[in-house]
Amino acid sequence: MATKSNKEVNPGELLTSSKRILEGDRTLWIIFAVLIVISILVVYSSTAKMAYDITTDLSTTDSLRQQLMLVVMAVLIVFVMHKINYTVVRLLTPTFFWIFVFLTVLTYFVGGTTNGAARWLPIGSFQLQPSEGLKILTILMLARRMERRQKDINKIALLPTSWRLTEPKQMKIIKENTWPLISPIAISCAVILPAHTSSAVLIFATSILMLYIGRVSLRELIRFVVITSAVGIIGIAGMSLVGVGRGDTAGGRFSQWINTWVDGKHDAVYEFSDTERAMIAIREGGLFGKGAGHSASRAAIIHPESDYAFSFFTSEYGIVAALILMLLYLWITFRAIEICRRGTTPFATLISAGLGLLITCQALLHIVVQVNILPETGQNLPLVSRGGSSLIFTAIAFGLILSVSRTNESKTFNKESNKDE
Repeated sequence: MATKSNKEVNPGELLTSSKRILEGDRTLWIIFAVLIVISILVVYSSTAKMAYDITTDLSTTDSLRQQLMLVVMAVLIVFVMHKINYTVVRLLTPTFFWIFVFLTVLTYFVGGTTNGAARWLPIGSFQLQPSEGLKILTILMLARRMERRQKDINKIALLPTSWRLTEPKQMKIIKENTWPLISPIAISCAVILPAHTSSAVLIFATSILMLYIGRVSLRELIRFVVITSAVGIIGIAGMSLVGVGRGDTAGGRFSQWINTWVDGKHDAVYEFSDTERAMIAIREGGLFGKGAGHSASRAAIIHPESDYAFSFFTSEYGIVAALILMLLYLWITFRAIEICRRGTTPFATLISAGLGLLITCQALLHIVVQVNILPETGQNLPLVSRGGSSLIFTAIAFGLILSVSRTNESKTFNKESNKDE
């Protein structure tokens, strides 16, 4: 009679063990694969107008080749990251956080400028956007700091409770709570804000959600949001007065947003704003779209491959497919929260929820701009829009969520195996 240690393992056990090549949450792997395929279709079709653009030497084939190279790199990054234990990432987070803060600041002095914003650092033929990496590292840094305070985090004060900051009680709050928990958010938002206001807002909003998930009291969160929002508004106004940042651009976008709702009449096609052209593209698509490569709006939309990828996708594949795409992004958060619930450490649960929320919130921010619910932000569609930095760092975020999921599955499988023995 065979002993339990020598018993045969059925195929189901092999599939749930850590022997799979692609480990972690299967649903997330499927979502990742679908979004990558959509990215290739969107970029290839939307960049066809480049063949007639005298300002660039890129052809449609060149754009497709570049995107395929980035996609292969993104797949490799997800694969490697999901095999790395997230505890290693936890140890390296502070070092990389400060490196990317430095790189983001450095961009303002030596980086490339597009549309009045200095966002890219030239590294050979590649243009690195450090702020994309800083968004992810802010989530990791905040998770690391919150992990140490889980025992009493629901009772702490995030900000001093009195203006007498030199008092021992207030100094203790600043030293033990305000600086550790608030400084990663404040520093990231401060260095990103001058070039990319919407990214700073995205980091701030995701961090608030993380603090809420991490059991910070609602009263403290409301107080924190009110105070920091007031400081942020004053800071933006001050930068506009002294000519720092992109106050004129933000003001112009806000005015255009209002005008589109109030007065949408134009005498000529070239007078339409980018958002209005995006809405026309969505209307053109109807329920089932014009078909791949048949959209006429790609010639009218300014950036159909990046800033307005969702509207272009809708024009070619229709509103039904667009709704499915939205559900895929929402599904990322649902799966991330499910992984969060199964997490074995506070850091694991927090990075899973935080990174999932970051990807979904960015996608929703991109989408609501297309229908003029919010002013133009310049946020691309994660994993779909053309762009190297965004694709690479989103792949890193995906890989980290899958790393947590893989660890959860491995520990569950080991426990079940020990029970059987």
